[in-house]
Amino acid sequence: MHDVSETIADQVGPTRRDRMFLFGEMLIFAIISLIAAWVLSYDAILLAANPDVALNCSINEVLDCAVVGKTWQAAVFGFPNAFLGMISEPVVMTIAVASLSGVRFPRWFMATANFFYMLGVIFAYWLLYQSTFVIGALCPWCLLVTLATTFVFYSMTKWNILEGNLFLSERWSAKLRRFVADGWFTIGLIAWLAIVLVVELGHWLPRFL
Repeated sequence: MHDVSETIADQVGPTRRDRMFLFGEMLIFAIISLIAAWVLSYDAILLAANPDVALNCSINEVLDCAVVGKTWQAAVFGFPNAFLGMISEPVVMTIAVASLSGVRFPRWFMATANFFYMLGVIFAYWLLYQSTFVIGALCPWCLLVTLATTFVFYSMTKWNILEGNLFLSERWSAKLRRFVADGWFTIGLIAWLAIVLVVELGHWLPRFL
């Protein structure tokens, strides 16, 4: 009897509350990321016009957007990285608003969005690594983008797991739904952010001691 009830629980999809919470969270953090991307794009234009311009987010030797913005890592694809956020976040916002209204996108669409956003998150953390260990300075707006994209990816992935949109076998879909239902997915997010915080503090704090 236990196995039957567990199987039924594993097959239960997202609730209305899940929809409102996850897409609401996705919308909020996508807006935050878009605002940060807009500021970074504006700063990139200022730096292109005058490399010696004083940016408002250049606070000290550690938090200095200008130092980061003048490196090749700030324009990996030949244009400011922030332009990618200006393109991608409105798409995420559209998905969130439509989903809050009850729209259900095709599985292939949500799986594709999840995959490409995952690439964006990987890129964001690669840039964080570059800032920390190669460039030697952090950009506050970039940090905000990294945090916001992390939460957007969390919400999108959690929804797709609950909806079974990731084109996995039924066995793995059930395992992931159980993983989410038991709270381990959220614990994983908290653990990841804690690790990143510890690494960053461990790297930068000695400069101020």
